[in-house]
Amino acid sequence: MFTGIIEERGRVVRIDDNGDSVRLTVDGPIVVADVHHGDSIAVSGVCLTVVASDERGFTADVMKQTLVMSTIGDLAAGSDVNLERAARVGDRLGGHIVQGHVDGTSALLEIHPGDAWKRLRFGLSDDLAPLVVDKGSITVHGVSLTVSDISEAGAADGWFEVSLIPETLEATTLGALEVGDRVNIETDVLARHVRRMLRIDEAATAALDASPVATVGL
Repeated sequence: MFTGIIEERGRVVRIDDNGDSVRLTVDGPIVVADVHHGDSIAVSGVCLTVVASDERGFTADVMKQTLVMSTIGDLAAGSDVNLERAARVGDRLGGHIVQGHVDGTSALLEIHPGDAWKRLRFGLSDDLAPLVVDKGSITVHGVSLTVSDISEAGAADGWFEVSLIPETLEATTLGALEVGDRVNIETDVLARHVRRMLRIDEAATAALDASPVATVGL
């Protein structure tokens, strides 16, 4: 479990292709300060398991499903990534509850610069649109952010916007994004649970409506 508060910007050192998976080595001296074999570290929002580490960084295996669902497959040696260690029980929850299980990716559509900040607009797929609400929480490349605006429900081309303060622009990789870049997106886990419960309820209601009505003779 994570909070979406990035601890440092790491850098990919090497990527070893293992066929249907890759082994990723990342330079990140802060996040490995107290790391152990088997610990979890979020890499640009993707929860990965440490299989080896030293004083400079760590190595993790990434399976095919993760490569398909996230931007990890786009990384190369030299790529910058956002890093966060798993939260300790009792820590302050500075962001929101983040699982590191991304829902997919979104492309950056527009950049609106302010005097010291930026407003970014990202595409939003029809599947994820019901899980994103104005002023709600969303995780973009591992960063806990607040949705500052969102397209109308049912819009043909969905989108959402986030506003980034100077600290976020400097401390994460979001400040270097350009139009067209893809980012990892994780919606609020509470919204995902609510949608699942509603779908189960709808399926049960549909099954009940479709069942034959028993008649009792008088």
